[in-house]
Amino acid sequence: MRRLKFLALTAIAGLGIAASAPQTQAQVSIGIGVAPACPYGYYDAPPYGCAPYGYYGPEWFSNGVFIGAGPWFHGSEHFHGYVDNHYREDHGYHGEYPHHGDRPRDGWHGSPEHFHGNEWRDGHGHGHDGHH
Repeated sequence: MRRLKFLALTAIAGLGIAASAPQTQAQVSIGIGVAPACPYGYYDAPPYGCAPYGYYGPEWFSNGVFIGAGPWFHGSEHFHGYVDNHYREDHGYHGEYPHHGDRPRDGWHGSPEHFHGNEWRDGHGHGHDGHH
């Protein structure tokens, strides 16, 4: 009987210690939110600015709607699509950029005219030079 009382008191003390231990909060927060509303797609890396007309090839669009890149990507696991990285600011592009919420030009169906991709990407930000 003494042994049972000892075990019961030990269990109660253990619960008390566990209940009084300070709780830690997770330091990681993932707030993806909603994909940017860009007429010709958005870049696949933060800050996810709107990409100009001609950056993405037709593989990136379904019925004229951008299928996504980065955390909002929703294509197949084996997807790859071409981009023309000359339309990146860090590659020397200084032209027009669409703004969030802009509408595509009239007649846009998700296939840039005269597109010449020089790099392919998998939709999750992994780029590869040349052909797949």
